[in-house]
Amino acid sequence: MVARPRITHAPGLARIVPGLAAAVLLAACSGSAATSSGSTSAPAPGSIAVDSATPAPVELTVFAAASLNAAFTRLGSAFEAAHPGVTVVFSFDASSVLRTQVEQGAPADVFASADEQNPAALVGAGLAVGPPTSFAANALTVIVPVGNPAKIATPADLARPGVKVVAAGAAVPITRYADQLLASLAAQPGYPSDFLTAVAANVVSREDNVKGIVTKIELGEGDAGIVYVTDARASGKVATVPLPDAANVRATYDAIVIKASAHPAQAADFLTFLHGADGQAILAEFGFLPAPR
Repeated sequence: MVARPRITHAPGLARIVPGLAAAVLLAACSGSAATSSGSTSAPAPGSIAVDSATPAPVELTVFAAASLNAAFTRLGSAFEAAHPGVTVVFSFDASSVLRTQVEQGAPADVFASADEQNPAALVGAGLAVGPPTSFAANALTVIVPVGNPAKIATPADLARPGVKVVAAGAAVPITRYADQLLASLAAQPGYPSDFLTAVAANVVSREDNVKGIVTKIELGEGDAGIVYVTDARASGKVATVPLPDAANVRATYDAIVIKASAHPAQAADFLTFLHGADGQAILAEFGFLPAPR
């Protein structure tokens, strides 16, 4: 499993569940205390009887698509601040990889995917609480290294002989979206009839996730790649090539609570926060679009 970035903000007191709250109130207001003889007497003036027991801190494990790394790291901190006693631990990777890990029994509470298919598959397999809920969308772009050494001016140049295209594995959501984008571009006026074949022939590597594509382009190990707009925006080492709006593709992000979650209440709280005003504001700050309604 991929190393999990850990949010380490010190949690405050854990949220008190109603039963425990009643117990604390009863202890504080009973107005009696046991004496050495077994009788009861009123507490000393100014004193308060307090139940020192508090719920154990909760560590919430969130599996999230690699493209959510920066936004969810910030969002996790905000969630912790709003939910004292809960610490969020993330595992970021390709959505397809994370789905497989859940299927193999990896412990997780929430799964946030860069597509609709992977969460739906877990619900269908009885491994998640459905239905999945859409919380964000994304658009695609073509990235090139700063300086654009291959002189790629339009997406049509992805088919030019000698251009090194970096892509992702077949099961990774960005690949499915990129294939849709390329098919849409191929139907645009001015694109050669062999555009799809030529682009496929130019692919020089297939990375584990979209972050791998960005890294290869940042290092100059490829001339171009198709990634999410948010990934391009987060990198200071790539430039983008404009795409025709009519051809662009929207990626939809869905989230679910894992059925085997050790903390289903807090997992549900995380999804509520994700869909709420604060969560949506953080996602927008990082360039994500509202989920389709």
